[in-house]
Amino acid sequence: MGGNPPCASCKLLRRRCVKGCIFAPFFPADDPVKFANVHKVFGASNVSKMLQELPVHQRADAVSSLVYEANARVRDPVYGCVGAISLLQQQVSQLQMQLAMAQAEIVGIQMQQEPACSLPLLEDTNLFPFVNYGPTGHEYPEPSKRESMWA
Repeated sequence: MGGNPPCASCKLLRRRCVKGCIFAPFFPADDPVKFANVHKVFGASNVSKMLQELPVHQRADAVSSLVYEANARVRDPVYGCVGAISLLQQQVSQLQMQLAMAQAEIVGIQMQQEPACSLPLLEDTNLFPFVNYGPTGHEYPEPSKRESMWA
């Protein structure tokens, strides 16, 4: 490239960096790890073929994706990006559960703060026909004098 240092890929592959090098715009000489990871995971030949098949305006995005996946693969050789996505999905699920619990707690607090007169009294609803409310409202009849709820 006429006095310019070779790009990171040509330097790693120990070849002369020519004027139309497909890697030069995306893998500068000052960031050799970027290409090293991509080369380790995908191989220089495969990356070169992929980039040549893409329109020029899409190549930067493709390189960005390849670098991201390669870095994830280096960190986690088994799962790569899928491991990171799975971890984020677990965090989202946990946060959704915490949100639901907080919302339920808010509803509970709101219900406690409503005036008692707006709630129906159990004595008025006749839910317990077998209970004889006496003067205190809490007396129970003897078992022989109870009315059957089923009769």
